[in-house]
This record gives sequence, C-alpha cells and structure tokens, in this order.
Amino acid sequence: MRVKICGITQADQAVAIAHLGATALGFICVPASPRYIIPERIGDIGERLKDTIQRPLETVGVFADADFKTLETTVKTGQLSSIQLHGNESPEQCRQLRQQLPGIAIIKALRIRVAEDLAQAAHFEPEVDGLLLDAYHPQLLGGTGKTLDWASLQSFRPACAWLLAGGLTPDNVVNALTQLSPDGIDLSSGVEISPGIKDLDQVEQLFERLQPWLEK
Repeated sequence: MRVKICGITQADQAVAIAHLGATALGFICVPASPRYIIPERIGDIGERLKDTIQRPLETVGVFADADFKTLETTVKTGQLSSIQLHGNESPEQCRQLRQQLPGIAIIKALRIRVAEDLAQAAHFEPEVDGLLLDAYHPQLLGGTGKTLDWASLQSFRPACAWLLAGGLTPDNVVNALTQLSPDGIDLSSGVEISPGIKDLDQVEQLFERLQPWLEK
C-alpha cells in the first residue's frame, strides 16, 4: 500500500517520516496555503532524502490551477517525481501534461461533496496515473480534517490506482481500510501539530496501525 504524508516543510521531518515507512512525501506548491514551500526548499529536502533513504521514494508536488511554466520549473527545481492537481484542471489538461512532462506521474485530486461527484472520475481515468479522493471544503483545497462518507465509496473501482484522503488519522484509518480497499492513503492534518509541522509520534502510531495492510 502506498502511504503519502503530505504538507511536508521540514527536511528533518521528511527524513524521519521516510524512515518510518512513507512511500511518498507531498509538498504544497500553492502559495496561498499555510503549508506552502518554495521549489528550492523542496529540492534541498530531496537532496537530503537521496543521501539518507536507500529505497525508492515518491516526491509529489501539489498544485491548483498552476500554469505550465510554474509546473515545469517547480518539477525541475524541486526534483519532483509526481504532480498532484488539486484545482479545476480538466481531463484535456491532464492529457497535455502527461505529454509535456514525460516521466512525471500525474495524480488528479477530486473533491467529493456528494456521491454523484464520483462520476467525474471516469473522465480522468484514461488521462492520469492516479486519482486522489478528498473531502470537499468551500474555501480549502486540502488538509481540512474533514472525512469522506466511506460507505458511499465501497463500490468505487476506477480503472487506475486511487488514494483515499480526507481527514484520515491514526485513530480512524483502520476503520476506513476495513470498509475500503484503496491503493494508497494520504494524510496531512491528521498527523500535524500545526500546518506543515508533523507530529512524529502520530506518524509512528499510524504505521503501527497500518502494519496488517503493509504486510499484504
């Protein structure tokens, strides 16, 4: 199972979280976010990770309606392996980005307010490498702490890999995974002391509780 910890801002925490078992680290590239981190800093963290983590580790830049030049520059400067699109990007834009950024995985985040919102997934499946389902919030694009209605997702079977996000914590992740079978999970505020500052004790607790799924 893929386990992505998002909203990383500190190099020491990035290394510690990777050592605890994360398969992906997410960096918020939306300037308005309290978890925003500049591309140069992402690149510095990436260098630290290369020096200390001896296994593949996905580094994901999270964007919202960014122009191509911003995406291209941030991917290069931040040494990103994936980009996550959290705005109003269309399937056509996703298709173009896969052509323009060869070798970079594209994840499209869908903000789910009602069960009918899941229908949009079908339009993105052929154009992306993965989907991420997050809870809808009228002002915030992510890290809201709001959970999805897991029962409404039990029949969700997209043609591509998908990650479950939205208010996951060490306390509720087992409940979520007993109801659903995502390819991965994504946590941000659920393992934080404050925006961008992770609670490493909570992260460790998360991986302890995930052990049955990680051993599969």
